[in-house]
Amino acid sequence: MTETRFEPSQADGRWQRAWTDARSFEADSGSTKPKIYVLEMFPYPSGRIHIGHVRNYTMGDVLARYKRMTGHEVLHPMGWDAFGMPAENAAIEKGVHPGAWTYDNIANMKAQLQRLGFALDWSRELATCDPAYYGHEQALFIDLYQAGLVYRKESAVNWDPVDQTVLANEQVIDGRGWRSNALVEKRKLNQWFLKITDFAQDLLDGLGTLDGWPEKVRLMQENWIGKSQGLQFSFNLTNGETLDVYTTRPDTIFGASFVAVAPDHPLAQAIAANNCEAARFIEQCRAGGTTAAELETAEKLGFDTCIAAVHPLDPQRRLPVYIANFVLMDYGTGAIMAVPGHDQRDFDFATKYDLPIIRVVASSADAADAPLTEAEAGDGVLVNSAILNGMSVADAKAAVIGRAESEGWGEGKTVWRLRDWGVSRQRYWGTPIPFIHCDACGVVPVPKDQLPVVLPEDVDMSVPGNPLVRHPTWKHTQCPSCSAEATRETDTLDTFINSSWYFLRFASQPTDKPFDTAEIAQWMPVAQYIGGIEHAILHLLYARFWTRALAHIGALEVKEPFASLFTQGMVTHETYEQKNPDNGQPVYFTPDEVSRSGEGAVRIADGSAITIGPVVKMSKSKKNVVDPDAIVDRFGADAVRWFMLSDSPPERDLPWSAAGIEGCARFVQRLWRLFAQYDAAATGEDKSLARKMHQTIAAVAGDVEALSFNKAVARIYELTSAVDKAAASADRSAAIRAILLLIAPMMPHLAEEAWERIGGEGLIADAAWPAVDPALLVDDEVTIAVQVKGKLRDTLTVAKGLPSAELEALALASEKVQRAIDGAEVRKVIVVPDRLVNIVA
Repeated sequence: MTETRFEPSQADGRWQRAWTDARSFEADSGSTKPKIYVLEMFPYPSGRIHIGHVRNYTMGDVLARYKRMTGHEVLHPMGWDAFGMPAENAAIEKGVHPGAWTYDNIANMKAQLQRLGFALDWSRELATCDPAYYGHEQALFIDLYQAGLVYRKESAVNWDPVDQTVLANEQVIDGRGWRSNALVEKRKLNQWFLKITDFAQDLLDGLGTLDGWPEKVRLMQENWIGKSQGLQFSFNLTNGETLDVYTTRPDTIFGASFVAVAPDHPLAQAIAANNCEAARFIEQCRAGGTTAAELETAEKLGFDTCIAAVHPLDPQRRLPVYIANFVLMDYGTGAIMAVPGHDQRDFDFATKYDLPIIRVVASSADAADAPLTEAEAGDGVLVNSAILNGMSVADAKAAVIGRAESEGWGEGKTVWRLRDWGVSRQRYWGTPIPFIHCDACGVVPVPKDQLPVVLPEDVDMSVPGNPLVRHPTWKHTQCPSCSAEATRETDTLDTFINSSWYFLRFASQPTDKPFDTAEIAQWMPVAQYIGGIEHAILHLLYARFWTRALAHIGALEVKEPFASLFTQGMVTHETYEQKNPDNGQPVYFTPDEVSRSGEGAVRIADGSAITIGPVVKMSKSKKNVVDPDAIVDRFGADAVRWFMLSDSPPERDLPWSAAGIEGCARFVQRLWRLFAQYDAAATGEDKSLARKMHQTIAAVAGDVEALSFNKAVARIYELTSAVDKAAASADRSAAIRAILLLIAPMMPHLAEEAWERIGGEGLIADAAWPAVDPALLVDDEVTIAVQVKGKLRDTLTVAKGLPSAELEALALASEKVQRAIDGAEVRKVIVVPDRLVNIVA
């Protein structure tokens, strides 16, 4: 190695081609090595990868490469979550086909990923928009239908008027579509559903087995599944009917001051049929909020039905019955017992309509008459509750449920927040639902030998709505049962289904079926899954359900898809802006458009002052993004990868720093110079350095296993510094070789180049992790601090456990100590074994 500089512009491409030619990272299902599956959440092909992608995939890549070095057969694949609205939006805006836009983006992003040297098995690459993928998805959907886990019904849905499609509750954020940001409406449509509620208890119980998942994610899923136990009972109404309600707080029954039903409740509909005002109110509700989250903050509105409910424990009390906009038909029975003192929605409603607000839970009996300025949901004792007074909340719940059951007006019941998964979407760019509608036979699945049902290429995207409905021929077909004229289902599947089983297809890819069960058993569950916490509910819950559903029908032998989950932090960057003089709104600029000078910044184009904003997540809207290609062009892939692993713990956000990436590039060159000093013929020992080397190898291995990459990086820096300071010896050369192997998963191009230059056998990508001598993991030497009058004057490296008298003699013999004493009388010597000698003179 005579070159003074490592040239990534030459080395990166050369070694990437070498790995491809050697098929280095193609997983072998027939291998006898222990198998491990490492997976990062696959990306949407939006056009360019961003630095956040780079961090995510670098983490997984380091683990995958490390596992190969420790003797594992590693499955580390990549593909594309390629269906969805952005492609349709691009088709409308750019006048291109969604498929063409998608595959162009895939080509661009694949090239970017390959430039970073990720050890990916590209032979298993898939795109969910490929009929070779979604045809198998259609077959699985039919299997679930035949097992009774898929059904179709009319239901109220969240309708996005811009994207012209149905949204799941989870896709409605603050009453708006998660992609279009349009105000969502309510509609009734025939929809396809998956019976995720059949697995609610199993999904909940399974969370207790996921020790490798972050507690925060498990709690988010537990809350979303939302198991609650309470009382379902019937009110007798003054119109002679009964009304079923469900409450999780039967203890507060004496605090009820009104009853409310959802606008879609049969009672509300019956009233509206004969009351124009009620009908108008219901229409007003339908134009409003659609989810519990939005209705939490919306103004509470009601319509008095002039019907009253008889209180079951106090028949003299009559509670007015309202139709209310904050009650949802899909939750509980669609009717509630309203307790304003202890539920804020009820409190707001009661305040608006001047209804009683009664405290029935207080911190103590003495606080029974304390005024309520807002609802209080806390624990305490029962007050103002007749037979329940003085009881705890738990005892009062049990007492009310017991009485309701003994008297026959109610029963204890468990309910779930989780609802069946509505999977119909009125869009083109998705998996066609493989069913046919026949006037004679009803809804009939497409025969499997006719799959895939392929999307037509000749579609008109210029008009909002689903072009499959408008297509002149595609939807017209024959019934597979009676051969009569029939029509295809024109809805496509929610794209979250595409990502609910892709990890299975990665593991096994036969052409004649979705996957081979025996091959899946070799790889699943995924040992390490890496992705953003924003997927805690949607993707991760759906993938857990889908895996269970396939196990339920005998297609799988595993129920939990991801044994361990890691949610990485985001890459952040400061923002640069100026105020628009016309409207005062911020105008953002990219880092390339700005020149920093001290604490300030100016716009390069005209020298005008720029306001430096906060450090936030990189986003296209705020233009605080860094192009990975430009950074790789300038510094090489390994410097970028090293920066992604440095400084911040991987679960925390990583602030992008120009100085930081430059420092990483300098360290690449420092290592290159160090590797040039490797001398296989060197002789002599350096026991201290040998011990440091073995301790570092063991510690870095533990850090990588724990995904504590920043700690591993810090240890490699320490060992590098120790080697730099050491004299030439066989142990020094061994330490240089060890560093080369330690950085191989992190800076693979540099490692391959140096490995070749020092005469390493084959590719370092195929090399073994350096062995550790257990005897050298235990320190037999310690560093002793020597103080004179409390000030550090010298340090001594001595054998561990050296007697105090010998430590004292060595300390007093130190030239630095003698200079500090300067002939004064030594009055006292304090020795702390293995740590300290303090001389008082």
